[in-house]
Amino acid sequence: MNNFFITTPIYYVNDKPHIGHAYTTIACDIISRFKKLDGENVFFLTGTDEHGQKVEKAAIKSSTNPQDFVNKMSLNFEKLIPFLGCQINDFIRTTEKRHIKATQYLWNQLKDNNQIYLSNYEGWYSVRDEAFYTESELTKNGDQLIATSGAPVEWVKEESYFFKLSHWQDKLINFYEKNPEAILPKSRYNEVLSFIKGGLKDLSISRTTFNWGVPVPNDHKHVMYVWIDALCNYITALGYPNFEKKKYKDFWPGTHIVGKDILRFHAVYWPAFLMAADLPPPKRIFAHGWWTNEGKKISKSIGNVINPYEIIKQYGLDQIRYFLFREVPFGNDGDFSKDSIAQRVNADLSNNYGNLIQRVAIFIVKNCNSKVIKHSKINEEDEKLINFFELKFKEYKNQMQAFQIDRALKSIFELLSETNSYVDKQAPWSLKKTDFERMNNVLFLICNIIIKCSIMLNPIIPESTNKALKIFNIDPLTINFTNFSNMINNDIIITNPKPIFPRIN
Repeated sequence: MNNFFITTPIYYVNDKPHIGHAYTTIACDIISRFKKLDGENVFFLTGTDEHGQKVEKAAIKSSTNPQDFVNKMSLNFEKLIPFLGCQINDFIRTTEKRHIKATQYLWNQLKDNNQIYLSNYEGWYSVRDEAFYTESELTKNGDQLIATSGAPVEWVKEESYFFKLSHWQDKLINFYEKNPEAILPKSRYNEVLSFIKGGLKDLSISRTTFNWGVPVPNDHKHVMYVWIDALCNYITALGYPNFEKKKYKDFWPGTHIVGKDILRFHAVYWPAFLMAADLPPPKRIFAHGWWTNEGKKISKSIGNVINPYEIIKQYGLDQIRYFLFREVPFGNDGDFSKDSIAQRVNADLSNNYGNLIQRVAIFIVKNCNSKVIKHSKINEEDEKLINFFELKFKEYKNQMQAFQIDRALKSIFELLSETNSYVDKQAPWSLKKTDFERMNNVLFLICNIIIKCSIMLNPIIPESTNKALKIFNIDPLTINFTNFSNMINNDIIITNPKPIFPRIN
């Protein structure tokens, strides 16, 4: 059995969760569920990033101490996970003892390997991004200098420990040129490689102007730069620095799904830290795009932040999970539009998938005493549909392995559309009067395709597909892709064919 480790970035706790956090977590859940169906042993990690100047400022603003502030804020992110229908293996917080121990161990490894030195930092820093910027990355907005992310920057001058990032430039280029699938989509891979080839400078990795962070070992005047602290969470959760721990041995290196705004930290700094500590870099980093709301950039100042609780209560969990990953190619930017949600859900889930289940299941209940007998006779039309299924299932598997979730969904719904056409052409309601056996064979094949489409859709819309599978008396706990191409070997009994996807007005 293959092992597969997948992570969200750990979420910064200076504010409440929004649709961006939900999107990344659901993406990891979809890949995790797919891998499980494909027979892999999966470990899915998420958590919260709780140190840094931004958190310290937010705590002061709310008149509370930083630890109490992060305890409260972290809970918001932890509670969101089951609401999103996500199944995780661990939730990590950077204020935990296990993480502080792991981060300080990593620091000492870097120091022992002569990768850290003490000097002075002077340059532009963004508190919002917890990131340093060069002059060329800044633009002017009145008297304020703004980073490429849109965040204001300030001039910082202080004593700092530096990581020898420049030393790893050629090694990173060599690694990525040998592993072109290590960063997806391809546009992000090109972006990272171009950034590295543009020249890497040594990185400031400690701060002295605030103290809410992991103390630097043997120099408590300094706290660690939030990114060396935060990124270490991925190996902390696997038991690092205990290299013999089964979780670490089984699951590292892993796969990270992140927003495009933090790709540099994950695809440049993180692998360099790991290589410098004699550890393998991540297997894959996938950077997804940003969402706008009805065509406008999402912003607290505009007041158009999308609350995941509200939008899911309005439209339904699976409806939102489906929309997020069918509407936009995974990796691109997307627009969150209520009209688009209604159109997508009605056309695909209600009319195509849901309607197919309803009309077939109800027909079987009314005309076949709720039962379809297993058959072995197939004609040329049946063969065509079976071959089309084989083609679409192969496409689906390849697309999901490449994290092309929108394309995988497209393949499933092409198969469902073809199955709906097959129903119309074969017209079981007419066959009932002329050839009952042929009617049974047609219905058996249709039910097979519905069941298999439901299993393929299960990682994306688990709650709804579990309901669909139960209509056909399939236990959702038993589903997987083993021998998936073979026909269902038993008679099919229909139970309680209630509608699954009400139309959105």
